[in-house]
Amino acid sequence: MPKRDAVATKERLLKSGLTEFGNKGFSGARTEKIAKRARCNVRLLYYYFGDKEGLYLACLDRVYSEIREREHELNLKDMEPRAAILKLVNFTFDHMFNNPNFVKIVAVENTEGGKFLKKLFKIHGAAISHIDNVREVLIRGSGDKIFRENIDPFQLYFSILALSYLHLSNRHTLSVTYSLDLTDDEWLAVRKNHVSELILSYLCDVTAR
Repeated sequence: MPKRDAVATKERLLKSGLTEFGNKGFSGARTEKIAKRARCNVRLLYYYFGDKEGLYLACLDRVYSEIREREHELNLKDMEPRAAILKLVNFTFDHMFNNPNFVKIVAVENTEGGKFLKKLFKIHGAAISHIDNVREVLIRGSGDKIFRENIDPFQLYFSILALSYLHLSNRHTLSVTYSLDLTDDEWLAVRKNHVSELILSYLCDVTAR
């Protein structure tokens, strides 16, 4: 198989795997269905990825590597503190919305107790540099009397993540429970603005608002 075709086939298998694992979980996913959706023979799946676990690990690596790369590209250190935090919130909110496979496969891996992700050693601690960048923004912001002092960057980022994630991961049950369409564009725009204002209200000193 020509190299170009091999790359394309592996990419289709990865995308198909993300869909299958996200919808069915690791145990429920079937390699035959993954191969069929990828329009290739199941033998190629085993040739490129070894087995079902190998493909699942490759899918995990893909979604986690992508978000780490996008976070690195934010260049928060080069921005005014408030603008940097807004960019972080908007990015996190939009990345979760635009990458439903990330939301689904992270939920799947949590049901597995993170046991597969632990095998991806390059992922271990990969997000620490992002937290360091957030810490640097907070230090600059407090130094400029824009933000309150001694804000924990881990707690802040986890709050941003949670606020950008729950309405997606639980959208079906929440939509039924509250008679809302959490996929509505207008509702999502209001939600993103609310999250941005909430985070800035927490960060900003009363005298700086």
